[in-house]
Amino acid sequence: MKQDEVRRIRELIARHKRRDFLFGLVGLACLLIGVLTFTALFVDMAIKGVPRLDWDFFTSFPSRRAGQAGILSAWVGSTLVMVVTAAVAVPLGIAAGVYLEEYARKNWVTDVIEINITNLAGVPSIVYGLLALGLFVYAFGLGQSILAAGLTLALLILPIVIVATREAIRSIPQSIREGAYALGATQWQTVKDHILPYSSPGILTGVIIGMARAIGETAPVITIGALTFIAFLPPSPLDGNPFAWLFSPFTVMPIQMFNWTSRPEAAFQVNAAAAGFVLVLMTLAMNGLAIWLRYRLRQRIKW
Repeated sequence: MKQDEVRRIRELIARHKRRDFLFGLVGLACLLIGVLTFTALFVDMAIKGVPRLDWDFFTSFPSRRAGQAGILSAWVGSTLVMVVTAAVAVPLGIAAGVYLEEYARKNWVTDVIEINITNLAGVPSIVYGLLALGLFVYAFGLGQSILAAGLTLALLILPIVIVATREAIRSIPQSIREGAYALGATQWQTVKDHILPYSSPGILTGVIIGMARAIGETAPVITIGALTFIAFLPPSPLDGNPFAWLFSPFTVMPIQMFNWTSRPEAAFQVNAAAAGFVLVLMTLAMNGLAIWLRYRLRQRIKW
């Protein structure tokens, strides 16, 4: 009997190992499909667009002539919109996540809020565009401005930042809090000196995901009236009014690409590929900065 039981156990273990091996192969195949698809698209875009990249392409305004067209107003507009988006969404999202996880009472009200925040993270972006059109553009009178676009994209990524913040805070062991309270720390001191520093890598991961989504969004900014052709830059903050640029008309990289891809000339398709390559590099640079900050914060944490 004992030999039969040992044999059955060995057969069971071998069967589970085969299943684990097959599952690993399926996961690897799915990963390769995604990676190879992105690599193929990126390489094709790079082959078409990189030869078009030169100094004039970055310092010229859009033009009806493909050879003279550039992305100056588009990359400046994307950068300024992302500055407003980060300035609004990051502090609000982190503060909301900290409050819900550390301060809010666990009752049906907070349960409803949590469910709504989770659902908002999956709402189509065009819905946020329609909300911003009625709220920021018409009700608040911000018009078709950089400020309206930044607030719109901030609403878009706010649920992502809140959810990521809460998940990062939940990963902190309860013993950290208990040790701080035992030494006489207040709740705010515990959050400021322990919870936020230890959870900052996870919070930055959520910020990376949110900002990467925001910089490539087209539907919300089109809905609020972003321009498809613009031949001027927002006023400089050094010209007297440091906030005048917030109320300036704008365009962004995805809209500029959409404008070029809608034209039949092959030269504009090359311009769109070059702009797409630059947009990917901007996203990678933004993510690289956040990853570097996350690495630095992890190095400072002493468990």
